[in-house]
Amino acid sequence: MATKIDKEACREAYNLVRDDGTNINWVTFKYDGSTIVPGLQGTDYEEFVRECTDDIRLFGFVRFTTGDAMSKRVKFALITWIGESVSGLQRAKTGTDKTLVKEVVQNFAKEFVISDHKELDEEYIKSELKKAGGANYDAQTE
Repeated sequence: MATKIDKEACREAYNLVRDDGTNINWVTFKYDGSTIVPGLQGTDYEEFVRECTDDIRLFGFVRFTTGDAMSKRVKFALITWIGESVSGLQRAKTGTDKTLVKEVVQNFAKEFVISDHKELDEEYIKSELKKAGGANYDAQTE
């Protein structure tokens, strides 16, 4: 059966993360049968990492704050998590299913496809987002 997405519900969850007036920093989009729906949401990145287990595949939209004492910037990441135990067929389908998610999640600085927990390291993700941002105007130390 072809995968579908609950666009309205997913868009609502996506907008919660983008909204500066909420403290929601991440949301997951998971499979409910053959439909992609919003999963959990939260404030702490480590909570998101705990959702990424070896037996599932999910999409995460995550807000990160980068910069230095003089300039803080918000950057967003789209993370596709494919657990180590996910079957080959499901792995392959995740790539095409991601196009459905991207119909809702349209604004992000960088996209990640991850299946190793080491790559979910917050500092690694932030450094990649910083690189994707172009010029780095962080305060320099001499």
